[in-house]
Amino acid sequence: MTLALELAARARALEFGNLPEDAVRWAKLGILDTVGVTLAGSTEPAVRLLSRAIGSGTGSSLVLGTGKRLAALDATLINGTAAHVLDFDDCNNTFGGHPSAPLVPALLALAGEADCSGRQFIAAYVAGFEMECKIARGDNYYQYARGWHPTATMGVFGAATACAHLLGLDAERMAIALAIAASLASGIKANFGTMTKPLHVGHCARSGLLAAVLARDGFTANPEALEHAQGYFQAFNGPGNYQLPVILESWGRPLDIVTPGIAFKQYPCCGSTHPPIDALLMLMDRSAIEAEQIDHIDCYIHEFCLKHTDRPAPRSGAEAKFSLQYCLARSAVSRAVTLGHFAEDSIRDPPVRQLMGRIRVAPYTAAQFPLDNYFGAEVRVGLRDGRTLTGKVEQPLGCTSDNPLPPGVLRSKFFDCAGRVCSRQRAEQAWEAGLSLDGLDSIRSFMALLEADHPPAAAD
Repeated sequence: MTLALELAARARALEFGNLPEDAVRWAKLGILDTVGVTLAGSTEPAVRLLSRAIGSGTGSSLVLGTGKRLAALDATLINGTAAHVLDFDDCNNTFGGHPSAPLVPALLALAGEADCSGRQFIAAYVAGFEMECKIARGDNYYQYARGWHPTATMGVFGAATACAHLLGLDAERMAIALAIAASLASGIKANFGTMTKPLHVGHCARSGLLAAVLARDGFTANPEALEHAQGYFQAFNGPGNYQLPVILESWGRPLDIVTPGIAFKQYPCCGSTHPPIDALLMLMDRSAIEAEQIDHIDCYIHEFCLKHTDRPAPRSGAEAKFSLQYCLARSAVSRAVTLGHFAEDSIRDPPVRQLMGRIRVAPYTAAQFPLDNYFGAEVRVGLRDGRTLTGKVEQPLGCTSDNPLPPGVLRSKFFDCAGRVCSRQRAEQAWEAGLSLDGLDSIRSFMALLEADHPPAAAD
């Protein structure tokens, strides 16, 4: 039996009735959080440019945050890009990327054409989530270190699985969808900090949907495309840089959506900046210091994460999301990091720019954190009076299901994001419908709440 077929058989066996209660609860929150950040992202310049390039068309799949409906593949491309454009979408520590952004836009677009129940939608989402995370276990962060963007290069398998599941494909056809997806995987980290990074995710979600539809209709692909001598893992990882047995051995033990779970974001910027932001804000609160008292900041994170976040002079909001220097300076000056802080005028704030020049970043040593902890951070704040204060976190809040965000944070985040294109009443209705997703006979009643009903709000 090929690897694709073995994985497809496991994914096909995941049905709503055999999902753990925790998996259902986290799935509903993951879907809602992704919908929220997609609504907020729908007004961003990158999404508008992409929509213009695609042009007008007809179809039954909603472009979130608008009243427009397009063919499913076009809607998926736009919504998938919008889901990731703010870098506010969820992460997963196994995956080393963003698991929900490739899944939810593709599933919503597919459901726009072929209606489904909320339970079917949740089961498909969990199956896709598990697929991309377990494939990532076999990769063990190699692709990320190499320069690939795993959200796209492995998320395409999650999207293909989720869509094949929702279409009701059997294991053989789902395996073909995975084989097709292997040839559609793409995305390089060189484009982090630009509009092309979220385009990776839109393309990935669209490719997953396309793979599933083609497989349904009889398209062919090599069932050994994953493990073949010239297949996916050999091409992306190379000999000795992946472990296929781990993928199967870890399947469902436990489901990744339960443990380590979904890493929900508090801040709309690269997840690698979140540990030092938490460390700095906690330190400032604990020590009752203000930005004016700070002379300099030394920041230490894992070298793995430093490669794409050491940006001392970001030139745009997109680059600022990947700048430790900006994120820390903004945290110190504003005591928060919000969507509005990545507007073009905000990144030029004089107090922030001045402090950025006094922030030094470096990889942490084994004396500070175990080197297999990718999520720790230490900040040392030198004050003008000569004192040095130290803040440290082992992982940011929300990083795992065992270290969740404080109560109410996700709900507030959803209303803030959705409120950019929806009224408060509409946002509240969408939130409640999402929490009751498993009770909906038709997902379309939820989707009807995701249109814009007022002009976009100004960023705060």
